[in-house]
Amino acid sequence: MNAQKILSQLMNQAKSAGESTSGSQRGGFDVKSLLGGGALGLLVGSKRGRSLGGKAVKYGALAGLGALAYKAWQAHQANTGASDTSAEDTGRPLETLDGDAQERRSRVILQAMIATARADGHIDEEERAALTDQIDALGADDELHTWVERQMVTPLDADVIASEVDSPQAGREAYLASLAIADDQNPMERAWLDQLAAALELDAELRQTLERQVQSPAT
Repeated sequence: MNAQKILSQLMNQAKSAGESTSGSQRGGFDVKSLLGGGALGLLVGSKRGRSLGGKAVKYGALAGLGALAYKAWQAHQANTGASDTSAEDTGRPLETLDGDAQERRSRVILQAMIATARADGHIDEEERAALTDQIDALGADDELHTWVERQMVTPLDADVIASEVDSPQAGREAYLASLAIADDQNPMERAWLDQLAAALELDAELRQTLERQVQSPAT
């Protein structure tokens, strides 16, 4: 599979979206106009006309996903007075991985993102097909194509996603990616984030730290 390639291109889309809004107004941007109706735009609901409503900066969290998730953990450790834990114990950031380890990490992050996109129950068959086509256009092979189609129809289960993470760092990255594409004003998506956080065993303070990173990824 080539999930890492797909995730990398989605992160590049996120970076471009963030750069297009930096130093200017961040309110009222339509996802489709920012992302050209690409795969990331479909994930966050461009066909439903969702506006970022001043939160376009959230995309910066995807662009620096691993580093930001690790930074959030370090801040959490400092805030709680916990003793330091080595990166090897907590898991390495996505950007430092390679080979099979990076591929596995990318797959679980994509799995979490697709589940979050589906959480409000409003993705129809046309949108599912369009998202699959967009991911194919980014370079999905047959195996990844089949995997994405399966993710689009399988029942949502946060415990299944949690079982796929290989470390606490992987869990933080999966949750951070989900936060970045979620509409936190949508009760169904908020409920899904609650389920995911519980399955990943993220405590309330760490969740708040991750949410702050999403809202202000450059800080």
